[in-house]
Amino acid sequence: MKATETKFLEFLKGQKQFIIPIYQRTYSWTEEQCEQLFKDIVKTGEDDKNTGHFVGSIVYIERGIYQVSAIPQLLVIDGQQRLTTVSLMLFALGQAMQKAGQEKDQGRINNYYLFNSEEEGELRHKLLLTQNDKTTLIRLMEGQDLIEPMSRRIQENYRYFEEQLAKSTVPLETIYKGIAKLIIVDISLSREHDNPQLIFESLNSTGLELSQADLIRNYVLMGLEPKEQEELYNAFWYPMEQSFGQVNYSENFDQFMRDYLTVKTGRIARIQEVYQAFKAYKNAHPDLSIRDIVSDIYTHSKHFVSMALEKEQDAELRNAFADINALRVEVAFPLMLEMYSDYEAGTLSHDDFLQALKLIECYVFRRAICDIPTNSLNKTFATFTKVLDKSDYLNSFKAVLMLKDSYKRFPTDAEFTKALSVRDLYNLRIRNYWLRKLENHGRKERVDVEGYTIEHILPQNEKLSPEWRSELGDAWKDIQATYLHTLGNLTLTGYNSEYSDLPFAKKREMKDKEGNAVGFAGSPLRLNVGLGELEHWNEQEIQKRAQRLATLAAQVWQFPTLEEAVMEKYKQATKAENADVYTLADHPNLTGDTMVLFQQLRTHILNIDPSVNEEIKKIYIAFKATTNFVDVIPRKGELRLTLNMKYSDLDDPKSLCKDMTDAVHWGNGDVQMHLTSPDQIPDVIAMIRQSFENNTDNGD
Repeated sequence: MKATETKFLEFLKGQKQFIIPIYQRTYSWTEEQCEQLFKDIVKTGEDDKNTGHFVGSIVYIERGIYQVSAIPQLLVIDGQQRLTTVSLMLFALGQAMQKAGQEKDQGRINNYYLFNSEEEGELRHKLLLTQNDKTTLIRLMEGQDLIEPMSRRIQENYRYFEEQLAKSTVPLETIYKGIAKLIIVDISLSREHDNPQLIFESLNSTGLELSQADLIRNYVLMGLEPKEQEELYNAFWYPMEQSFGQVNYSENFDQFMRDYLTVKTGRIARIQEVYQAFKAYKNAHPDLSIRDIVSDIYTHSKHFVSMALEKEQDAELRNAFADINALRVEVAFPLMLEMYSDYEAGTLSHDDFLQALKLIECYVFRRAICDIPTNSLNKTFATFTKVLDKSDYLNSFKAVLMLKDSYKRFPTDAEFTKALSVRDLYNLRIRNYWLRKLENHGRKERVDVEGYTIEHILPQNEKLSPEWRSELGDAWKDIQATYLHTLGNLTLTGYNSEYSDLPFAKKREMKDKEGNAVGFAGSPLRLNVGLGELEHWNEQEIQKRAQRLATLAAQVWQFPTLEEAVMEKYKQATKAENADVYTLADHPNLTGDTMVLFQQLRTHILNIDPSVNEEIKKIYIAFKATTNFVDVIPRKGELRLTLNMKYSDLDDPKSLCKDMTDAVHWGNGDVQMHLTSPDQIPDVIAMIRQSFENNTDNGD
């Protein structure tokens, strides 16, 4: 690597061509950044004492490395934004000089800094951008009309410089002098001695702020020859970028790559560490070519777009994806990605795929209603297919769901309907979802719930009218507080403002100006069925309606069913897999005071969060949420604890813990503690809580 401080214009001089590789992101400087550069140039040009203004570095690969050409061709690794912006300003300055009758000065700018005057075609241009940027810049500098698709940034920033030069009172020569004082660090790389990817990563770590998507694209394509870069980019990467959408491309791509890597590795990467996880995956599979990997990513990306962006062509599957997306259960995508691949391969039929998707929806919604913590779902879905029998796909899928217990359980009808009847459903983020599903169950002509508003049959107003107080009785305040936002009291209407806080009878019998029935008695909505026949709306009727709707909900969000013989087969298989079952009695050191100490510690750990679960192993007792966060190893007269986190991440003001990173030890993690007395439990729990929070944050 050679690094030299030089004047920007000297850097541009001579026969050469700067090429922005196809894997680089497009030109992205905004008017704000152009304005700052223009002000710096004017200020520097006007100050005779100022000999230079530093604008950054330009990093490129030396000539002769990628291809042979009549002129040196340099691939720019870093500095595209500065190089493009200064070129735009130079071209605008040359145009302004021509209008001012300074054709010689314009010719000097063109011949020295913008064009290779002896060349033709693309070689004539000193700077070749990528994608639409390239065509727009070439047509602009050739004086041709700009055509779609074009680069808005190139066009807008050129117009900005053109306008500033036209209205500026500063002489053009002064502005040229300011540009001539711009200084860069010229950094040239050699493939034989430098690793462009590592250098690129170090540049990114100091503030380039590339997304995980940018980093992965550069990593995949940077090491290839230009012809292969272009082929892979056009065949796979560009169509994938387009399918993800321009607005949220990076966000969508980063989520997709995390899910893709989860499918491939079984591990869930943090969203900000997807790039590192991808590199680890690539390094672990040296037998896979870049083409193999890019092609596979592209195939899975099409599945992801069908699901996450709801671009699926099959209407039934598209509706199923939309329902799952309404629940915002992105953690299910790794499972769904693998299932989609199996569906395309013919391993999973269309109807079975559809049923499995609906079961995922039911599983997630029932758990949400029953308020079961969600922080274990990512691990549940990430490892789901490992225990599937794909030769009996749907039955196996159902059995796995039905056999889950504890914090992973699929709530039964009894648990679900009880919770649904009493919980606050109005303030749920997904309230439109559950109302839509209940209203449209069994309908071929679907009702657009978004066109209606939620109606509290018993009003929200704390100052209920005398009619309502009489309707509810002396306990009206308690009834309103208990049932206001619950299933039995909520419905849909297009006449919310007209209903207002009116008594029930008036809401039931309301008519519009033309005499049409618009009250509950005339409502076409299924959610309002039965309200027109009621004389009163009180605690008893709210409970009855809640029970009726909860029974319907159990049909909408069904619990899976299997024939007894099939279920028994999977129960036996599960028992065989878990043949080695241990109890506390298998730990001989858990006796006397040590057992008492363990029971006290155990209570504190289980109280950290409802998601915490205990698993008794042969050597230790594991406490886990999404994964083990503390393992307790009973010893004679003490409990030895292993925390599943890095020692360097621990806040340990009392030095209770020991770093076991390089030591052989039982349990998961690198941190060890010893507990010998109940007095130590508060301090020990503070350490354990750190491990719990560290592990439950993973994958969010």
